[in-house]
Amino acid sequence: MDVLVMLEEDPSHSPVLAHVNSAPAPLGSHRTSRDVVTLYGDPTAESLALALAAAVESRRSPGARDDAVWHLGVWPGRGAVGDAAWRDEETGKLVTRDLDIPFATLIGTAQALLGECGQAIGRLLAGLRMPDWPEGTRRSLLVSLHPAFATSAFGDGTGDSFLAAFRESDGMIFDGEGD
Repeated sequence: MDVLVMLEEDPSHSPVLAHVNSAPAPLGSHRTSRDVVTLYGDPTAESLALALAAAVESRRSPGARDDAVWHLGVWPGRGAVGDAAWRDEETGKLVTRDLDIPFATLIGTAQALLGECGQAIGRLLAGLRMPDWPEGTRRSLLVSLHPAFATSAFGDGTGDSFLAAFRESDGMIFDGEGD
């Protein structure tokens, strides 16, 4: 599971803490789908962990599909709210579903991420906040989570398999192929 984390420094562009969107893999591509997390304002480790938790939980939601495209807003105190859409394989019709991930669920997942992967999240946050980004450049870094997580999410239901995979991957890679 790849997550592109971007920082929008002007919080007036959005009243939410973050947006989480999915970008499906291009047809015929060897690349996997990617989640795009956009943080607004001055991010903290907690706000980044909440946004990453929304990406994780969106893949765990009932009826989650690999080919779905979803859009979520992460609201402080409310949770993640948005929708998912995909094409029905039999009819070809567009199917949509509302998504509502409770704040308590996000907090639990975010706390687990911070407890187990706090250093990796801290390094990602430090990279986004570095003062020497070239002027006009969008601050964004790619985080790659272990492939086993992408299909099974929290596989065993406890989060241990995801957190072990996240620790094993050291939380991030940098991809220079046009990202």
